Amino acid sequence: MLFDSHMHTRFSADSEMKEKDAVEKAASEGIGIVFTEHLDYDFPSEADFTFDPEAYWKEYEPIRSHTLRLGVEVGMRASTERRSRAFIARVPFDLIIGSLHILGGRDLYDAEAYEGKERADVYRQYLAKMEAGIRSHDFINVLGHIDYIARYAPYENPDLTYGEFRPEIDRVLRAVIQTGIVLELNTRRLGDRHAIKELVPIYQRYYDLGGRYVTIGADAHRAMDVGKYFREAEEIADQTNLQIVTYVERRMERCWRP
Repeated sequence: MLFDSHMHTRFSADSEMKEKDAVEKAASEGIGIVFTEHLDYDFPSEADFTFDPEAYWKEYEPIRSHTLRLGVEVGMRASTERRSRAFIARVPFDLIIGSLHILGGRDLYDAEAYEGKERADVYRQYLAKMEAGIRSHDFINVLGHIDYIARYAPYENPDLTYGEFRPEIDRVLRAVIQTGIVLELNTRRLGDRHAIKELVPIYQRYYDLGGRYVTIGADAHRAMDVGKYFREAEEIADQTNLQIVTYVERRMERCWRP
């Protein structure tokens, strides 16, 4: 069974998705799911991107099963690494994603993060912070959405292009492989054929450097998006010879496909 290994329910500050709706949508798609709520201390907004892990576990552990796992998405920042490390030790999460959402103290969702800055400089800084985060956050299982910046950057060409940023992307991919974690294939942008064209070389390079596994996740904040663009993700995984996996009790588990 395939798993959507990245989604946010009502325990995340930017989601109101109810667990029941996510479970029903997953069942209709014939996939398993992993809830991965946001943990991003000191987030530069009015929203509180943290949650009570004990309350989360108390609420969702009764429905945890072979098709529903419980995880967390940790924002990787040097200033919050100790607190994040202590947080994830409080309950036995199945999966921990490490992601980069903030650069230079700014939310990458906001246009202010890019004002007055050259695209190449911002993207190189983004990739350098990502590599550093992977190496310092040695408790994560998965690197989330390597192309997150391409969702929101207001440049004429927002894509994270391998040919343009090869040394920096290689360093990120080597960090993933050397630390024993897995690269996520985030499906958020896979409705765009051009985005797919730019992503495939990154995942092919990951394989060429020794990477063998990916998780796939729609990053859903609404039930209607659970499992979205999974066919495209499967095609990329097949094209690049990568095995789709998920996690249970922090252990990798291969996903079987009919």
